[in-house]
Amino acid sequence: MKRFVVFSLMLFLSGGLFAQNSSLYNASAVPKLVSNQFAFTEGPAVDKQGNVFFTDQPNNKIWKYGTDGKLSVFMDSAGRANGTYFDSHGNLIVCADEHNQLWQVRPDKKVLVLLTNYQGKLFNGPNDLWIDKKDNIYFTDPYYQRDYWTRTKPDLSSQKVFVLMKGQSKPIALDSMVRPNGIVGTPDGKNLFVADIGDNKIYKYNIDTNGMLSNRQLFFAQGADGITLDERGNLYLAGNGVTIVNPQGQKIAHIDVPESWTANICFGGKDRRTLFITASKAVYTMQMNVRGVE
Repeated sequence: MKRFVVFSLMLFLSGGLFAQNSSLYNASAVPKLVSNQFAFTEGPAVDKQGNVFFTDQPNNKIWKYGTDGKLSVFMDSAGRANGTYFDSHGNLIVCADEHNQLWQVRPDKKVLVLLTNYQGKLFNGPNDLWIDKKDNIYFTDPYYQRDYWTRTKPDLSSQKVFVLMKGQSKPIALDSMVRPNGIVGTPDGKNLFVADIGDNKIYKYNIDTNGMLSNRQLFFAQGADGITLDERGNLYLAGNGVTIVNPQGQKIAHIDVPESWTANICFGGKDRRTLFITASKAVYTMQMNVRGVE
């Protein structure tokens, strides 16, 4: 009898997991290769029309994947762009780690350098970012030694999460981690998720009314590169494929991606139901039954 109960419980749990998977995407859905012509893809961001912009960091380019399915180069000499995100005015905010800066790239491709340092010291290398509805910019600053740098060690003593408040010229340090990486906030602006890839953890914070962070909690015991959210509050973790975690911090699905590393993800397309995946030398798309919230 005991074995039967255990077996029945396993069937119930696996059935529940399958039901959650099937509600997110069809059972037959798999990532579809768009192109593998790149050196290393990163930093996808979606504009108001649903076009996705992403970076090829070693080749120093920002690409556009249009809602028509066409690829085009948006920008050359892109500051070795890594993470990107659109602000409310349609400017692409870029983690430009060639010189460890934060850029604003206007639709006409004119560049404004927003940040060059923290308290007179070079950033480690701004990596990923999220912008709230007030246009406050939250970003991570891990240290990854680049072959195009002349320095061989960081200027800063730790690796932090920062915010640049709208209209301000100086960033505010919010928290320190082993190696912060992916970052995303909820649409209501109440919570922020940050991946500490150096400590194999995802943390969740409250965002206070003044834009500062409080109540740091361990959300999920797995690291990640880029992260994003869907309309149900599920968190998508890039790294070994794509892991999907529900709002309670439970793994509910995993999407296999046929590349050695999945660096980042976002939802694009006119209906925001296309999961766009940057993975090593390639980019992929996968049709979903849920919408993204970025």
